[in-house]
Amino acid sequence: MAASSKWRLVSICVIALTLQVDRVKSSAEIMKKMTLGFSKALEQCKQEMKFGDHIMQDFYNFWKEDYELLNADVGCAIMCMASKFDLINEENRLHHINAHEFAKSHGADDDMAKQLVTMIHDCENVHADIADDCKKTLEIAKCFRTKIHGLKWAPTMEVVLEEVMTEV
Repeated sequence: MAASSKWRLVSICVIALTLQVDRVKSSAEIMKKMTLGFSKALEQCKQEMKFGDHIMQDFYNFWKEDYELLNADVGCAIMCMASKFDLINEENRLHHINAHEFAKSHGADDDMAKQLVTMIHDCENVHADIADDCKKTLEIAKCFRTKIHGLKWAPTMEVVLEEVMTEV
């Protein structure tokens, strides 16, 4: 292989890696925006459901990969928040069209929105046998969080909190 061909190949690889890093950064940014958008319903659900600070602590730590989410009340709170955006249907399952539009309204392109909806749908199917809706929603959320971390799209809570504080 000629030297110019090797450099061309190296250049193409560097460009491809840069584009992949940029996609991961932009996907994490979109996930941050979606988290912020979704969390706008948190205070309203806190008032309605009268859940305590321990649930708020779980939400603060939600994107921390090593944080164990155990409280089914978090699942109830997530269902409450999702219902505020019409993201779940009457069977407490993901409303695909509304979830797709929610993702797009926070900056996701069509492909990313489809991917996010598919991930949640897959998580729903994995946990379909759990009868309690709150426990099921908690397990779906944990599954989704794992998938997002696998893609390196998870926002850091420090960044999310900084954004929340800026808005206040």
